[in-house]
Amino acid sequence: MATTNDLKNGMTLDIEGQLWNVVEFQHVKPGKGPAFVRTKLKSVLTGKVIDRTFNAGVKVDVAILEKRDMTFLYKDGEDFVFMDSKTYDQMNISADTVGDNANFMLENCEVIVGVHEGNPLFIELPASVELTITYTEPGLQGDRSSGGTKPATLETGIDIQVPLFIKQDEKILVDTRNGAYLGRAN
Repeated sequence: MATTNDLKNGMTLDIEGQLWNVVEFQHVKPGKGPAFVRTKLKSVLTGKVIDRTFNAGVKVDVAILEKRDMTFLYKDGEDFVFMDSKTYDQMNISADTVGDNANFMLENCEVIVGVHEGNPLFIELPASVELTITYTEPGLQGDRSSGGTKPATLETGIDIQVPLFIKQDEKILVDTRNGAYLGRAN
């Protein structure tokens, strides 16, 4: 238990059984009336952002959210199997929890898994990953109708847009937040 005076950015709160991260907060002391705290909260599970106002000094439940360094091992049916880098314990995580992150994960990929009371809640990937292009058409020198990009299929199966000079079997860097091409890998 903590009070609204103890709020910090990044803190995880348990409000009515749901987990919310504090994105930003502001203590307000109006000229008339009691002080209050205006917050912007982001749902840990859905990513939905809401504004919520608390009276100053009100008690709030702080959720203990553990972030573990884990390695993606393999896919087992619909589940993904991860191994804790410190304890070597394995954890099955559902495809719903992994979500679109599966498009950027290869075996032995290092990730951070958010765990609350033994339940995996989310997966954080590095900002960029190195992937190999498995198929792309050769780029033609006069072909500029598509703005200088062409589709390419990566080894994970996702299709992204790459510049015309990129060839098949090249390693490239991909932004895991939006799937954008960042450049050639060294």
